[in-house]
Order: sequence, then structure tokens, then C-alpha cells
Amino acid sequence: MNRYASEGEIHGEIVELYQSSRERQKYDDQASLYAIIVATEHLERAFARDAVNDKEYRTQCNKLISQFRLAEKAACGSDMTTETFMQIYQMDCPRARERLLVMGVPEIIKSGPEESKVAVSVAETVQAFITVMDAVKLEQRAVDELQPLLGDLMESITRLPETPNDFEPNRKVEKWLKKLNAMRAVDEIDEEDSRQLYLDLDSAYAQFTRYLKR
Repeated sequence: MNRYASEGEIHGEIVELYQSSRERQKYDDQASLYAIIVATEHLERAFARDAVNDKEYRTQCNKLISQFRLAEKAACGSDMTTETFMQIYQMDCPRARERLLVMGVPEIIKSGPEESKVAVSVAETVQAFITVMDAVKLEQRAVDELQPLLGDLMESITRLPETPNDFEPNRKVEKWLKKLNAMRAVDEIDEEDSRQLYLDLDSAYAQFTRYLKR
């Protein structure tokens, strides 16, 4: 038996789980992805039952989303999507799927002005806009480069108090987050999408600044 092989016993027979260090790493990466998806499902269920407070939820959800991005790239690569992975292992995790593959950011939790440091939130949002627009201008097109920046922007915008539910900058950023979340981490947007993304961000930033002046 290869020295890397791991053994298990089923009905008295030796079963080799992997034959090389590469195969072993592959199983470890898939196990990590599986665990993150399950953990996210439990967190979302706990939040829905009000079993975890807003701050704990946001902290843990952001952590899981960041871990998911890395684990997805390692476990799936260019061979399959996370959707396929969940189907193969019969993962019934609809809340995790929505959070990780569709939204890509924690649930929006509105707070009142008295609970927010408005000036800090505004400054963080401005910086997030500038960062992601600079990235697009510098022709960064990889999903795993753009998605975290858009996620940070979305989180900053949603921390602002008293923004309307149909706030246009939210809608535009959310549209692109959903588009990128539907792609694999190793994918890239094309030139047309890159130009449209920059145009939408520029428009959203202009609307955001007009909102601040009202």
C-alpha cells in the first residue's frame, strides 16, 4: 500500500481513501468547504430564531463568508461549482446557499442614528467606493478580487442609518454581488462587464453623495 494511503474498514475489507498527498489535500479542502456551508446554515437558522444577537451574527457571518471564498477556490477549483458540490453530497442547506452563493454579505441589519457613528460610516463608505472603483479602473477582473471589495462596500452602505429600502446605490451594488456570487472564484468578468460595473459604481457613488447633501 502507498505510504500516503489512509485505511478504513467496511464489512471486513480495507478501503483506501486516498493514494497520494495531493488526494489527501483534496479531501481536506472539501471537508473544510462542507463544514463552512453547514456552519453557515446553523448560524442563519439561529439568527432567524433570535438565538444570536446582531453583532455576533454579523461578526461570525463575515468570518464564514471570508473562509468560504478561500475554501471554495481550493475545493472546487475549475472542476465544479459549489452548487454541484452541494448536490453531490446532498447538502440541504438553503439558507447557507442564499447567504454564500447569492448575497455574499450578512443580512442587512438597520440601526437607528443613535446607535451609529454616522461620520465614521460615511467615511468608510466613501473609502469602499474609491477602493473598488480603483480596482476596476486598474482592470482587476477576477471574481475573488472584486467580490470581497463589493462585499465591503455593501456592508458599509447598509450601516448608514435612515437610508430608504429602495436606496439605489444598495440596489446597484447588490446586483453585481449576486452576479459575481453566481460565478466561480477562479472566473473573470469580461471587458464589457468591467466597463458596466465601473459605470454602475460611478452612478451609485454620485447618488450616494447627493443623498448626503439632502
